[in-house]
Amino acid sequence: MQSDEEQIRQLVSTWMTATKSGDVETVLSLMADDVVFLVTGQPPMRKDDFAAAARAQTGAGAPKFDGSSEIQEIKILGDWAFMWQKLKVVATLPAGSQPTTRAGHTLTIFKKQNGKWILARDANMLAPAPTDND
Repeated sequence: MQSDEEQIRQLVSTWMTATKSGDVETVLSLMADDVVFLVTGQPPMRKDDFAAAARAQTGAGAPKFDGSSEIQEIKILGDWAFMWQKLKVVATLPAGSQPTTRAGHTLTIFKKQNGKWILARDANMLAPAPTDND
């Protein structure tokens, strides 16, 4: 049986893999129904907003996403946990356009629901970053 920390690390890995493959439903399954995302310069985003934005970025002509996550810390507090990580996300639009890279830190709160860790809150502080081509 995986420890709570291992389960959270697996959730992050699953999220990254599903995002890269465009598997919106898997990403949505990893978050609470009352999830809140905080992003600089934007109003808080709820699950329905996230789902709509993610689904709008699928299909022909959709951007491709890749990235890396370096978990810096995970703390478990009963049925709640928090994590901060260094995150890099690269979005490439079709037709040979230059990739857009955003990098920075996130602070994420998880809750254990029905024995499963899910994402409850996320503060995303990614900013534009140079690409490897710059």
